[in-house]
Amino acid sequence: MSHRPSSGLAAVSTALLAMSRHLEVRDVLKTIVASARELLDAEYAALGVPDDHGGFAQFVVDGVSDAQWKAIGPLPRQHGILAAMLHDARPERLADVKEDPRFEGWPAAHPDMSDFLGLPIRDGDETIGTLFLANKRCPKPAGGCGFTEEDEELLGILAQHAAIALTNARLYERSRELTIAEERSRLAHELHDAVSQKLFSLRLTAQAVSSLIDRDPARAKGVLQQVADLAAEAADELRAAVVELRPAALDEDGLVHTLRTQIQVLDRAHAAHVTFDSCGVRALPASQEEAMLRVAQEALHNALRHSGAERVDVTIARRGQGAVLSITDNGKGFEPRTVRRAGRHLGLVSMRDRSSGVGGRLTVQSAPGQGTTIEMEVPGG
Repeated sequence: MSHRPSSGLAAVSTALLAMSRHLEVRDVLKTIVASARELLDAEYAALGVPDDHGGFAQFVVDGVSDAQWKAIGPLPRQHGILAAMLHDARPERLADVKEDPRFEGWPAAHPDMSDFLGLPIRDGDETIGTLFLANKRCPKPAGGCGFTEEDEELLGILAQHAAIALTNARLYERSRELTIAEERSRLAHELHDAVSQKLFSLRLTAQAVSSLIDRDPARAKGVLQQVADLAAEAADELRAAVVELRPAALDEDGLVHTLRTQIQVLDRAHAAHVTFDSCGVRALPASQEEAMLRVAQEALHNALRHSGAERVDVTIARRGQGAVLSITDNGKGFEPRTVRRAGRHLGLVSMRDRSSGVGGRLTVQSAPGQGTTIEMEVPGG
């Protein structure tokens, strides 16, 4: 690498930093491909993730337009040099990919490619992806490849770090799936406790009406109103739980709109008055927005179910490049010195983990009889 200008090292550093910023697998794949193409100054780049059947489960490209990619057709399967590299798992540097005996042609919409560099991304003995680059933007030696040994070495360094970034992203997604499963289980219990009790009361009250309707119609009329009230409360409880259970449309609506919608439902479903206000919040990285939403949901659950609060105020405001979320209730509060004992019951451990997992900070202020304020700050992107 001694012949590469210093700007090359800067490009490597930029590529590695870009990969480390993302937690979603798809975002990591796109960043790896774009970084590889820019780093080696190639016209096209792609990254294939193997499935369990000798083909590709995912195939991400850079340098090909969406229209072109759609016209090309299905993912490459168990043929050609791309699929062969999943089995051989060794670097390939070719002067003209079309001259390779494994080349089997490509669809009519496929761009023309000549020189080619392919390299596996490995996690130990497992090939977790394969990087492909084509058409080096440089003068080509007669009958030779534009990609050099130095390019191959540089791509190898990128691939090593790509393996770490991709493995971390997969672990993050698996942990998030487990968290979602845990939250669904919690919501199922909550739904059972809240709604089934209302329905049981509704049934008993309805039975009382049937015994009163002949001998005391006036009283029966009053009890019927109780039936209507209980039915409305059960419907509100169910609606609130369904809203929380349904995946939040953060991509479409953003954090502020999603929070406002959920809080409006909670305000209608509970006796406590729940308010929401926002100020100057910009779009945040997806992982930070999701973490803030989940912390808000957990804190609201605590305030509405356990604190006895009459009022809960939720605010989110811009702070530097990031944002700060605050949930304040006027409930019974607790002694912060006992927070370790109360932490798991109140979901504070989960909230702290969510906050720290996206580089944020969670603070809790409370005192017996003086309510609770939970504040979460994230750095933005």
